[in-house]
Amino acid sequence: MNDITREMTGPNPFEPVRALCQRIARQVGTRVVGQQEAVECVTAGLILGGHILMEGVPGVGKTLLARTLADAVSLQFARVQFTPDLMPSDILGTTMVQTTEGGGPRMTLQPGPIFHHVVLADEINRASPKTQSALLEAMQERQVSLGTTTHRLPSPFFVVATQNPIDNEGTYPLPEAQLDRFLAKVLVRFPTEDEVMDIVARTSSGDEAKVQKVADAETLVAAGETLRKLPVADHVARHAVRLVFATHPTHASAPACVKRFVKAGASPRAAQSLLGLARFHAVMDGRLHVATEDVDRAAYPCLRHRVLLNFDALAEGVSPDALLRQLLLDVGPAAPAPKASPGGTPARAR
Repeated sequence: MNDITREMTGPNPFEPVRALCQRIARQVGTRVVGQQEAVECVTAGLILGGHILMEGVPGVGKTLLARTLADAVSLQFARVQFTPDLMPSDILGTTMVQTTEGGGPRMTLQPGPIFHHVVLADEINRASPKTQSALLEAMQERQVSLGTTTHRLPSPFFVVATQNPIDNEGTYPLPEAQLDRFLAKVLVRFPTEDEVMDIVARTSSGDEAKVQKVADAETLVAAGETLRKLPVADHVARHAVRLVFATHPTHASAPACVKRFVKAGASPRAAQSLLGLARFHAVMDGRLHVATEDVDRAAYPCLRHRVLLNFDALAEGVSPDALLRQLLLDVGPAAPAPKASPGGTPARAR
């Protein structure tokens, strides 16, 4: 147990987690200019053990962000460039026949890049559905089945996938079952003019900024376990669940915008993602409680890829973020439960 991990067992275990995330973000910032929301979400995914999908036009730093994050921690990193001819074995690996010392055959595993701590699936929507589905078991179960043998993946295991939203020719959109396995979808925005000036100044010399390693696997696993212990009040958890149910057009609580523009809503896994990312935001703000505002802040990255829009939304140009913005206004925060009176009955609201 290192010093950072030992601090997470102290009287305030969440402050070391906050300090660790800040150190990771500072190291990522030595190469990545701006993109604060993306850096926060990727850091949260690494700590919580959830996978991240990044979407943005070419050249905005998606690959650089994932690679820099891996450089800031002592974890094994692998990049897979997804192409139409990529096969599942190119990701998972394969079994090979080798000769033992006695001359007999022996089946051995030739591991693929999936057997690394941090895996960058670059342009994941360019591979065929068969290859995309090879990631499903790994992302959810943290294991890979090859033949009759199941192999455990290292811990932590973190997938960062990227995709380009404007060049759709020859691409295969990710199915809903795979999208649901991503903790969050981050929209990597185009940098501002001042940020581009900073990027040009940093890269004009040709020397890449050095990134220090600030955490190892043991520290990251302990930070995730600590973060998940942050208590959540019932009314905050209820608010997250209400948001998920409100994305279903057939549910009684669905607002008018959902009934009009949504084909299918989010799964129960979305509520888990909402509360996980809300815990991260609360700790990063230095608070020991999760507020409904933290859930609302997590709603965009956690729900934008889990809400399937219908044809009317596509025809009218309604984006998932615009729909979620109206959804948050219509649902509103859940009220805390009334405190019990000394006699045991709920106190009357004043």
